[in-house]
Amino acid sequence: MTVFLQSEQLSICIEELGAELSSVKNQSGLEFLWQADKEIWPRHAPVLFPIVGKLKDDCFSFNDQFYTLTQHGFARDKNFKLIQRSDSDCIFELRSDAETKKNYPFDFIFQIHYQLSHQTLRTEYKVINPSLETIYFSVGAHPGFNCPLSNEESFEDYYLEFESSSYALTVLNSGLRKETKHTLELDQHKLPLSLELFEKDALVFENYQINTLVLASNKSNHRITLQSENWPYFGIWTKKGVQKFICLEPWQGIADKENSSQNFVRKEGIIKLEAKKEFRCSFLITFK
Repeated sequence: MTVFLQSEQLSICIEELGAELSSVKNQSGLEFLWQADKEIWPRHAPVLFPIVGKLKDDCFSFNDQFYTLTQHGFARDKNFKLIQRSDSDCIFELRSDAETKKNYPFDFIFQIHYQLSHQTLRTEYKVINPSLETIYFSVGAHPGFNCPLSNEESFEDYYLEFESSSYALTVLNSGLRKETKHTLELDQHKLPLSLELFEKDALVFENYQINTLVLASNKSNHRITLQSENWPYFGIWTKKGVQKFICLEPWQGIADKENSSQNFVRKEGIIKLEAKKEFRCSFLITFK
């Protein structure tokens, strides 16, 4: 099932599978979202839950028991239930069940609320703990955007505009974080896109470095602005050797380090949610 949202400026599609955003078009029919080419990257904008990134050996321990959980978790491959809908907003819900508990031993209610207003899409994640025990999780977004947006442009015509001129980059090794950091220095807060940027995997930012990031072109006026105030982690990625899309990813959680203990309670970036409590976070994407 596909849910359609509409404003005067945009039309949006969201799929029941993964509650995944699958299309964002303007009045002229310009498609902003990557269209999940199966030969390149078969997703549009997957939702990351109950982990973000990769676990060491794809597993974690809780109460002296090990559980297998692959990169970014299982929510992106689950059918969500549509529980609220209007012309401009909708809410999807996923609940724990016997199947999810094979890999993740916690009770949860996970809701995703999409709200469209003019040229801006607001996405809110809400995690509810319905149990009498503390639960642990991470959550994040992974939207992919067409880059270039038109046939008259190339990937190298685009750049990312940051808020500052210098950032600390986390180094990855096969999806796990190394202890070392690199410094990213920018000219006038801009980072030109190139294949070389992603030769060694994603660009990963820790410690609340990214609040607003803009994807823009030197050859057109189109811009995509992602605002994720107070999100501790952020990723920027495209598939190695590909010049067709780019993902801008706000995260409330992060991949394990190479030397991780695999203890889920002590995992860096994990969110602790006590009995009967709820957690909320949101971000905005503006399309022009």
